[in-house]
Amino acid sequence: MADQRRPRVALAASLAAGLLLAGCGGGDEATGFAGTTHDPYPVPATPLTDTSGAPYSLAADTDKPLTLVFFGYTRCDDFCPMVMTSLSSALTRLDEEQRENVDLVFVTTDPNRDTPEVLRRYLDRYDPEAVGLTGELQTIVDVARPLAIHVDDGSELPGGGYDVAAHSTYVTAIGADDTARVVWDMDTSSAQFAADIIALLDGKKPAS
Repeated sequence: MADQRRPRVALAASLAAGLLLAGCGGGDEATGFAGTTHDPYPVPATPLTDTSGAPYSLAADTDKPLTLVFFGYTRCDDFCPMVMTSLSSALTRLDEEQRENVDLVFVTTDPNRDTPEVLRRYLDRYDPEAVGLTGELQTIVDVARPLAIHVDDGSELPGGGYDVAAHSTYVTAIGADDTARVVWDMDTSSAQFAADIIALLDGKKPAS
């Protein structure tokens, strides 16, 4: 199953990568920064729904200096757990003040099955403080698109429905100015995430 999904996830990642090519730079080998910078993307204000049933907007409700956003689904058995494990481990490497300045947000790409209750149980295994978001599939697609995140909207399948495996595997950083300027790929380690997060909180920026 994982092997069958791998080409679709790779395709989704390549589609998003194509959107990033204009005005982006890779990780800075000289400084060891693992993230990739790009021209600022405005974060959509369209609200989704958090696990308590309250509206949550990636623009209006991300008040901390840094918010890390990942689109995935709870039944994913390969890439999503790998990324979430790296992220949650990275956050444990921060000191108390640094951790208070970072939010972790998981947006489901499988809203039909990822109910708020399912999302909460899933996220509690990684980070009880993580925010889980769901909503109508098209709304999720519309929120993801300005961030150069691909989520299958059903148009790719001739028989209808949608492929939950067809989603980008990037982690996006949203700053206090409600723009996204940095992404990490799914192979980023927890140590790399932690180092980049600390650098961003300190006001440092990777080369672009």
